[in-house]
Amino acid sequence: MSLILCRQEPVKHPFYFEGLGVHLYSSQELCYVIYHNPLLVLETFVDDHLIEFIRGELEMGFMAAKLEKWQQSGEDTDELLFLILTECDYYNAAEIKHFRQKIETYRKMTPPEFAKAKADYLFTRKQYGKAVAEYEGILEMPKESSTDDAFFAKIYNNLGASYARLFSMEKAYQAYQKSFDLAKSGDVLKRIYYLSKWNPNLVLKDRYRTLITEDVKAVWDEDMKKAEEAAQKVESLEKLDELFLKDPIKRMKGASELVKEWKGEYRNMI
Repeated sequence: MSLILCRQEPVKHPFYFEGLGVHLYSSQELCYVIYHNPLLVLETFVDDHLIEFIRGELEMGFMAAKLEKWQQSGEDTDELLFLILTECDYYNAAEIKHFRQKIETYRKMTPPEFAKAKADYLFTRKQYGKAVAEYEGILEMPKESSTDDAFFAKIYNNLGASYARLFSMEKAYQAYQKSFDLAKSGDVLKRIYYLSKWNPNLVLKDRYRTLITEDVKAVWDEDMKKAEEAAQKVESLEKLDELFLKDPIKRMKGASELVKEWKGEYRNMI
């Protein structure tokens, strides 16, 4: 999990941002989160709880009052984000202009396109459970001109990838099948094949089996073998190796911290 290193202000009760699973201790960190994670702060990020944090903990009552006044006006809520960036003076005018342009690009997207961008970003942040919820929400949206078969094939593919990282292999398999049926992607077919190899309960259907030649199968099997060998060298195991080289007291402390880290990563996946 990444850290945000900024000047700390004397706050007693940091603001918890659920979208990233981090606590914010300063106006700098608040600005950093907004600037670098626009897809996670566009809807309901600036609420009464955040405004109270700004007023009480950051002791920026003037800015809190401006935020409240703008909220009550019923005007464009995106301006609340620009106001925070401007008042905190952490980013310069050119950077804020760039951020505004980025927001304008997102706002030009159709609801399904915007939801996909958000879901894709959550996936890159390893927030797989939240990504699943976004992808499934897209599938329930009314169809638009921008949501053709190719678009939904991407949604089902990414949904399958999210489920796979949550070890819900049957759901991943079903999603990949729907993706392949829409776009006939060779890469998706490969994922279907891999899942059938990893999980004996997932039987490769004849309509897929006939598309996979022996030569292709041999290449995919070799790729899978290399991937499995690489998986044995995951970072967590390397951390454990390092722990057991330390003295007993430090080893126990390190193991405890590692468990906490794993728990945090797991919570962020849900």
